[in-house]
Formats: sequence, structure tokens, C-alpha cells
Amino acid sequence: MTQDASLLTGLTIGITAERRAEDFITALRRKGAAVVHAPTINIVPVADDEQLRAATDAVIAAPVDLVVVMTGQGFRGWMSAAYEWGLAGSLLSRFADARVVVRGPKAKGAVRGEGLREEWSSPEETNADMLEYLIEQGLGGLRVTVQLHGAPLPEFVGALRDAGADVIEAQPYRWLRPSNVDVVFELIDLAVGGEIDALAFTSAPAAANLLNLAREHGRYDELLDAMRGRLLCACVGPVTAAPLVELGLPVVQPERQRLGALVKLLAAELPARTARSR
Repeated sequence: MTQDASLLTGLTIGITAERRAEDFITALRRKGAAVVHAPTINIVPVADDEQLRAATDAVIAAPVDLVVVMTGQGFRGWMSAAYEWGLAGSLLSRFADARVVVRGPKAKGAVRGEGLREEWSSPEETNADMLEYLIEQGLGGLRVTVQLHGAPLPEFVGALRDAGADVIEAQPYRWLRPSNVDVVFELIDLAVGGEIDALAFTSAPAAANLLNLAREHGRYDELLDAMRGRLLCACVGPVTAAPLVELGLPVVQPERQRLGALVKLLAAELPARTARSR
């Protein structure tokens, strides 16, 4: 075994992801970590989502002026459902006649994969950056479609409406309560008991729902104490970290918002941190 492959040997990491969980677990185990997997959210299958179908019908019903694409995976999921419903051609026709704004390279790749072209891509890959650009463009009287991912963005959408836009929200991959709450409670118990060295998060809903379920489990304050102390909290990016940062919890984040970068960050940060705390 190489030195790199053993960097996390003897350390345990809890992850809450549902999407791409196997990739994440495999990458951590390759570096020697033990992994406790407890999904804190449950994804609604896109093609079965009545809310997404209603949003799709609303987009097709009349021309749209502006399409806001938040995530590549969300956009691809939406299009996959549209193909299954036999509506992809009509949906793409509306998109092709509209201005398209994307949040970062993954969203850009998904849009271009469907033969579309964006007029602007957020260099910061943040919602705040996108919102500033959109407001500067002027939104009065425009019909705007916003592809969300996982959870509503009431402040973002509310700001668009306050600026005069008629907004259609399309939310692929809605997050619901996890199908197995007991494994989440077990993860919380392990974290509070000092049997886990780090918690790693790849989505804001998963981070927020861990805290919600800790409250339901009666161990909310204990979990917060652990997250402020010995337990390392690692997040793939600032959007994911937001529910923790709002509570003043310390988090570490990689420079690039990628799963591989998060694994490298854990391998770099966790061994030294754990050694200091023991």
C-alpha cells in the first residue's frame, strides 16, 4: 500500500450523501478510511415528480425570455424526465428561443450537451453572483424559468420576482425525509460519542437535514458541541457549507468544488488534526 493510500488509515468519516455516495465511499476507502454512510435525504425520482411535470408544462405553454440553470446534474435530470414524457422537443424549443444563464462549467456542459448556448456563466459559481448579473440585466415583465436543484431558493426566486419577473420554478431531485432514519440516528450517536473523526457533506439539504434529525433525536446540542470541537466538518463548497456556517460551525472546504478535491482535503487535514486532539 502506498503512503497516499494509507493517509486515512485508522480514521472514520461519516457521509450523508445519497447521490454519488458509492463514488465518495470508494475514494475515501482507497485512502484507508473507514466510512459510515447514513443518507439524510431521499431523492424523489424525477420522472415521477408531479411538480416537475407541472413546471415543464408551464414552460412549454408560453414563450420564456430567460432560462437560469443552476446545476448540470439537475438540468440533465430535467431533460431526462422530459424525454421520458415525450416533451423534450417542445421544452428544448422554448429554451432555444430564450436567453440562457448558467452557474458554472458543469451547468454549461449540460446545456451545451443539448445543443443550447449560454449567454453568460457565473465565474464565481455562486447564486449571489448569478443574482447580481440577472438583476443588472433588468427583469421587468420577463418570463423566467429557474432550474433549482434539491431545495427551494426562496430568497433567490423572491428577488427575481421583486425585480418584476414572472418566475417558473423547476426543481428536479427534490429532497425528502430519508427512508431509513435509524441509520442517521446511529451516525449522530457515533459523532457525539467521539467514534467518528469527520463528517463530510456534498449538499446543503443533507447538511441541514442532519441537524434537523439530530434535534428530532434529542441530541442537537450535543452534535453541535462535537462539530465545534474534535469533529472535522468538511464541505464540498460554500453552498453546501451554508447551513453549518449560519450556525457558526467551523468548516473546511476545498478550493475547487469537486468530490475528488474534497477527498484530497480530508486526506490532508484530518490526520494532523486528529493527532493534535488525541
